[in-house]
Amino acid sequence: MVKPCFVIPVYNHERAIAGTLDSLRGFGVPCVLVDDGCNESCREELQRLSREQGDWLHLVVRGENGGKGAAVKTGLRAARELGFSHGIQVDADGQHDPADIPQFLHHCREDPTALICGYPVYDRSVPLARLLGRYLTHVWVWINTLSLEIRDSMCGLRCYPLVATVALIDGEYTGDRMDFDPEVLVRWHWRGGELVQLPVQVRYPVDGVSHFRGLQDNMLISAMHTRLFFGMLARLPRRLKPEAAL
Repeated sequence: MVKPCFVIPVYNHERAIAGTLDSLRGFGVPCVLVDDGCNESCREELQRLSREQGDWLHLVVRGENGGKGAAVKTGLRAARELGFSHGIQVDADGQHDPADIPQFLHHCREDPTALICGYPVYDRSVPLARLLGRYLTHVWVWINTLSLEIRDSMCGLRCYPLVATVALIDGEYTGDRMDFDPEVLVRWHWRGGELVQLPVQVRYPVDGVSHFRGLQDNMLISAMHTRLFFGMLARLPRRLKPEAAL
C-alpha cells in the first residue's frame, strides 16, 4: 500500500517553516519534521507547531547540526519506522511551489518503486553563481553515471521509495551536507533504480536564509565528485561488457 509522507529538514528557518507547512497541509499527507540542531528560537517554533498540529506532524530532533543530508537521512529512516512507504522531501524555506506536489503524489502511486525527482524551472530570483555551480555538478554527474539520464541532481523536491532508499543509505556512504542530493541519485542510478523526473518551479528563498557554505560545501561537493569518479572507474570494465550488469 502506498502511504506517503512529507520529510522536511529544518535548520534555523523559523520565519519560513510555518508558511511552508500551511502550504502543504491541504494535501492530507502527514509530515516528518527534522530539527537539525536548530537554534533556540527555531527549536521553540518547531515545538510549538508540533504541539498545535500534532494531528499530522511528527517532529524528530537531532542533538546537533549534521547538515542537510544527515537531516534528510534521519527523516527518511524515521518515516520508514513510522510505517510510511514514500518520503517526499521538501525544503523548509519555501523554495518549492506546492502546486507541484500533486504530480509527485500521482507518480508515487502509479510507479511506487521509482525515485521521483524534480528538475527546476527557475524564476528571476535564482543567483547566477548558484546556477553556474549547478551545471558544473550536472556535468560531473553525467560523467560519473556515463549517462545523460539525470537532468538535475541538486533539486531538493523528491519522492523517495523508502524501503529501497533506506537500504541504500544504510548500505553505502552518502554525504551528510549539500553533497547528499547528487550523491544519492548517482548511487541510485548505479543500482539500476528507476528514476522519474518532473519539472518543478523553484524560487529563492522567502526568508533570505541560505545554509550553503561557499568554500566548505564546494570542497565537500568536489570530494564527492572525486569519490564517485573512482567508483565509476571501478564499474567501467563491467559497463563496457554489454552482457554484464553493473
